[in-house]
Amino acid sequence: MSKVVVFGNTNWAEVIYFYLKHDSEHEVVGFTVDEAHIRAESFHDLPVTPYETLEKYYPSNKYKLFIPISYKKVNRLRAQKYYNAKERGYSFISYISSKAIYYGTPIGENCCILEGNIIQPFSSIGNNCVLSGRNTIGHHCVIKDHCFLTCDIVLGGGVTVGEYTFIGLNATIRNNINIGKDNIIGAGSIILSHTEDQTVYSPGESQQLEVPSNLVRI
Repeated sequence: MSKVVVFGNTNWAEVIYFYLKHDSEHEVVGFTVDEAHIRAESFHDLPVTPYETLEKYYPSNKYKLFIPISYKKVNRLRAQKYYNAKERGYSFISYISSKAIYYGTPIGENCCILEGNIIQPFSSIGNNCVLSGRNTIGHHCVIKDHCFLTCDIVLGGGVTVGEYTFIGLNATIRNNINIGKDNIIGAGSIILSHTEDQTVYSPGESQQLEVPSNLVRI
C-alpha cells in the first residue's frame, strides 16, 4: 500500500478518488493542483496543497503521486505534469480496476484503467495512459505513452496507437492498423487503414430530420 497524493480538484479527480478509496490498496492522503487553481483548502475532507511547493507537504521519499489529468491539450498537460514530477523525484501508482479483464501484460506507471476494459494477452500499455470504461484492447496491441481512450472503443488485434493520441467514444480500429502520434480519433470513427501523425478523424454528427418527433411512427 502506498500513501498517494492525487493531482486535481475537479469532477474527474473526484471520480478517481472514489475508485482508489473503494477499489485499491492505496491510501489517498491529499490532493494537489497549481496554486492558481486552488478553490478551497480541502477536497473530500483532505487537504489541497499547491503543486509548486508539493515537497514541503509530501516529500517524494514518503509519498507517491497519481496524475490522472484528462486529455486537455491532446494529453500534453498530463504529460507535462508527469515529467515535471519525475524530475522532482516522485514515483507514481497505476490503478487497474478489479472489474477489468487483464492478464498481467505490461502496463506503465501513472496509468488509469477503469472498469469493463478487456485487455487481451500479449498487449502492452505505456506510461501515463488513461482507459475509461468498457474498451476492448485486442491481442498484441501496443498503446504508447500519454494516450487517452474514452469508452466503448474496439481495437482489433495487433493495433499500435502512437503517443499522445486521443480516441473518442465508440471508435473502432481494424486489426493490424498503426495509429500515428498526436492523432484525434473522434467519437464513432471507423479506422480501416494506417494514419499519419497529427491527423484528425470525425464522422460528424447525425443529421437532424425536418419531421417533428410527434409525427414519427415508432
